[in-house]
Amino acid sequence: MLDAPLWLWAATVALVLGLIGFELVRSMARPGEIGLAAAAVQSTAYILVALAFGLVVLRWGGPQPAVAYLTGWLVEKSLSVDNLFVFVIVMQTFAVPPRLQPRVLMAGIAGALVLRGALIAVGAAALGAFSFTYLIFGLFLLYTAVGLIRHRNDDPEVGSPWLVRAVGRFLPVASGDHGDRLVVSVNGRRHATTLLLAMAAILSVDLLFALDSIPAVFGVTSSPFIVFAANAFALLGLRALYFLVSGLLDRLVYLSVGLAVILGFVGLKLVLQWAASLSEVIPHLPVSLSLAFVVATLLITILASLWRVRRDPTARAHAGDPYRRRRPRGERTESR
Repeated sequence: MLDAPLWLWAATVALVLGLIGFELVRSMARPGEIGLAAAAVQSTAYILVALAFGLVVLRWGGPQPAVAYLTGWLVEKSLSVDNLFVFVIVMQTFAVPPRLQPRVLMAGIAGALVLRGALIAVGAAALGAFSFTYLIFGLFLLYTAVGLIRHRNDDPEVGSPWLVRAVGRFLPVASGDHGDRLVVSVNGRRHATTLLLAMAAILSVDLLFALDSIPAVFGVTSSPFIVFAANAFALLGLRALYFLVSGLLDRLVYLSVGLAVILGFVGLKLVLQWAASLSEVIPHLPVSLSLAFVVATLLITILASLWRVRRDPTARAHAGDPYRRRRPRGERTESR
C-alpha cells in the first residue's frame, strides 16, 4: 500500500496538533463539565472531521486506502470507547473534581497520541524489517482477545499501576483538594496531589491501550500514515464524548465481548498474513471484508447490549481487564 508524501504527513500532523491545541485552550478557558447538548455537537463535529479526512485519503490513494482508513478508524473508535470506561474509573478512584476532569482528559489524549506515534514508528520499522512481526502482533491480539473474554466482568485496577507507584516512591501524597496543582509543599516538603496520581494513572492506561490498538490497526493496513491518521482522528473528540456517553457506558454490557471478537479477528488476520508471506496458497483477506466484519460486530454488540439491559435493568457493563493476573482460589473479583 502506498505511503503518504511528506506534505500530506505535515498537513495531517499540523491539523491534529491544531485541534489538540484548540481543545486544550478551550478546556483551560472553560473548565468544568461539558453540557449534554454541547458534547453532542462537538462529538458529531469530530466524527464529521474524521469522515471528511477519509475523503482526503480517497483522493490521495484511491478506494483501498480509504476503506483501510475507515476500518482502522472504526476499530480505534471502538477501543477508545472502552478507554472511556477506564477514564471514568480513574476519575472516581482519585476523586477528580468535575471542573478538573477536562484537563485530565486532555492530558490523557495528548499522552495517548505521543505514545501511539512512537509505537507506530517502531511497529512500522519492525514490520518492514521482519515479516514474523505480523505473527507476533497477531498472537498478541489473540492473547488479548482471550484475556478480555475471560475477564469481561472485571475492571482494570487503576489505583496502583506502575506509574502511580513510581510517583509514590519519589513523592508522598498530599490529602485533600489542591485545585489544579500537581505538586504542593507540606511542612517544607514537596508532595504529589491526587490530580498528579490521576494523570499518572491515565498515562499508564494510555500505554496499555496503545499496545492493543497499534497492532490492531496494522492488521488492517501496513501504511504508517493510515495507522497514525486512524489513531489520531479516533482520539480527537474523546473529551466531549466522555461527557456525552459517561452516563450510558454502563449500558454497553457486551462491549468487552464485541471488542474481543474484533481483536481476535484482526489477530487471526495478522497470523494469516504472515502465513501468506510464506506460501502463495494462503489468500490475503481483503480490507473490505475487515470493514464489513467490524461494522457487523459493532451493530450486534450494541443491539445485544440494549436487549440485555431491557430484559435486566440491573445489568452493568465493565471495561474488561485482559491482562489481569490469575487470582488465588477463593479470592473474589471486585467490580464496580
